[in-house]
Amino acid sequence: MRLLSTSLVAVFVVVLTGCAPSVPPASLVLLSGEIYTMEAENPWAEAIVVTDNRITGVFADSQEARPFIGPDTRVVDLGGAFVVPGFIDGHIHFDSASRLLSDVNLLQVSDEEGLRAEVGRVVASLAEGEWIMGGMWGAYEQWKLGAASAGSPGSTGGRWLPNRSVIDDLTIANPCLLSSFDDKLFLANSAALTIAGLDESLVAGMDRGTDGAPTGLIRAGSPALETIRKVAKPKSHERMVDENRAALKALAAAGIVEVHDIAKPEQTARLVELQQSGELTCRFWLRPDLARAPELRDAGFTRGLHPTTKEPDAWLRFGALKGYIDGIMGTHGALFFEPYDDQPANYGHYRRHTSDDSDYATANMEKMYELLKVGHEAGFVGNVHAIGTKGSALMLDTYERLMQDVGRDLEGYRVIHAQVIREEDFPRFKKLNVIAEVNPYHVSDDMRWMEERIGSQRCKGAYAFRSLLDNGATLSFGSDWPGTSAAVYHMHPKYLIHAAVNRTTLGGEPEGGWFPEQKITVHEALEAYTINNAYAAFEDDIRGSLKEGKLADITVVDRNLLEIDPSTILDMEIEMTIVDGKVVFENDE
Repeated sequence: MRLLSTSLVAVFVVVLTGCAPSVPPASLVLLSGEIYTMEAENPWAEAIVVTDNRITGVFADSQEARPFIGPDTRVVDLGGAFVVPGFIDGHIHFDSASRLLSDVNLLQVSDEEGLRAEVGRVVASLAEGEWIMGGMWGAYEQWKLGAASAGSPGSTGGRWLPNRSVIDDLTIANPCLLSSFDDKLFLANSAALTIAGLDESLVAGMDRGTDGAPTGLIRAGSPALETIRKVAKPKSHERMVDENRAALKALAAAGIVEVHDIAKPEQTARLVELQQSGELTCRFWLRPDLARAPELRDAGFTRGLHPTTKEPDAWLRFGALKGYIDGIMGTHGALFFEPYDDQPANYGHYRRHTSDDSDYATANMEKMYELLKVGHEAGFVGNVHAIGTKGSALMLDTYERLMQDVGRDLEGYRVIHAQVIREEDFPRFKKLNVIAEVNPYHVSDDMRWMEERIGSQRCKGAYAFRSLLDNGATLSFGSDWPGTSAAVYHMHPKYLIHAAVNRTTLGGEPEGGWFPEQKITVHEALEAYTINNAYAAFEDDIRGSLKEGKLADITVVDRNLLEIDPSTILDMEIEMTIVDGKVVFENDE
């Protein structure tokens, strides 16, 4: 649908009323919408008035908003479109997303045609001499995207072994070192082999073709990898900034007004640069690594402060500290009390994490606890990755100890992912006042192998959003965009809402949903995507719902998500995204 938007409407309304408005004119007025405010006392409205960056009126009748229309007011006739508070994504990896969006993304590639198409797309935008690295091919080689399980019609078999000849003609001026999703295989093109001095010789771990020459395929552990990496040219700064611009554009088009980002210092510096040039179209609540707690404390940082000015900032500010307990399900790394069904000797593993050139292993829970305390003293909260039953239980144990030490509940602290929970651990979230930061789209993607790995009994506690809510937990929705080395995770809200409400793959499998007793309602999903994420950032008083006085962060959707058939959620489109009172995206189609 198209939204009627013109300042001429404002002039027309002023003429009809016979005089200029008797109240200060607004910057933006939205009329004739189905506005879902996320305010319990006044859940529905028809019009919103915005002055500068604030909501200055929310009205049940559009006529009540007309006195605020002046000659310079932009007026949007929503034509019955559905309006919600701007979506807040509680978990993304902005630097990785930027790379996979603009750089080579091979997660869904496992054939020559796909490799040529993706490498060709990237080369078209690169300067001569720029390297192409990564890619992670073959993540869906065994199960195609959308397959419900290994036995479904979408499944494939075998392992694809690419050859440099497939891309050499495309990449004469751009050396490549591409990786498989599990980092067991690598592909170097001829340009890279030549620069590394490996074009005519073979070292251990390099495959040879029928002509005796290197195919470009290199096995993990080969000395050739280190040789190539030493001569690889780092990505240019301007290329990385352009990648960030593309990611910001994608977030705006998805109706997302703020993200809680797993912040790295180099990426944060680029965000500061984009803010200074006026190019930020999304707010960032930054989550530096937990290992940086002493550094940030000693530098005088606390929650809510800008990473360079140290002043409060509504666009770019430090939030929580991000830690890790265990690995991920996609690589059998999540930590469990019992072994994996398909790997009987494997219980998962504790996460080893690198920050500022020093390792800390969360196997030493005492070290994690001390870092959480340091962060707490500096005014930060802990948001810690925990996926398996043991990982989640250990994190709750650690938080419980911290709560006893500080003498109050842990408002704003989160268990990130909370992916597989034991029955006895569900009530502990409310007891500790700890947020369950969940990633709904994981359901649609991970169900293809979850039961094979941990069995149906443990899967009853997997992505158990209904059990968390019924036990009083606060849910925070995040996309985990762009995903892991084993999976693609979409960040458009339709994918997350669909997964939480329907619990099926993108193709609608299985019929009725995977463990359907864990479905939640559309309203509950919207809460987790808006007001709950504002609460999780300690800012629900100024954001997260549509109320007079709050920041004007607003998303317009093309259909009423509360009234449509839930099976059609994936058809939803974003019509308009408004951040800080400014329209940053309009759907012209």
